[in-house]
Amino acid sequence: QVQLVESGGGLVQAGGSLRLSCAVSGIIVGIRAMRWGRQAPGKERELVATITHGGTTTYADSVKGRFTVSKDDAKHTIDLQMNSLKPEDTAVYYCNVDQLMAGLNYDHWGQGTQVTVSS
Repeated sequence: QVQLVESGGGLVQAGGSLRLSCAVSGIIVGIRAMRWGRQAPGKERELVATITHGGTTTYADSVKGRFTVSKDDAKHTIDLQMNSLKPEDTAVYYCNVDQLMAGLNYDHWGQGTQVTVSS
């Protein structure tokens, strides 16, 4: 089992910055990728940033150039630096781990942290 705990959410004005962090614990083997997703009220969850085991990053078009995902393999953390925040970035942000273990794929999600951007 993998446990994920997000932190760093809060209220910020448009144009401001926040840094989210996700602590990963448990059976940390076979991790292929780590991601940040978000879900706004009334909308489906969307992926905003992915970082693979090898360090390759990809971003949703809506956050490209503003958000940066990073990981610290020694500390088992995944961070999301969010700059130039917009009101439409308001959502609950979740971290995710894609794990392959014993030939089976597991998709783990944290409980989420609220990010609110005021205009």
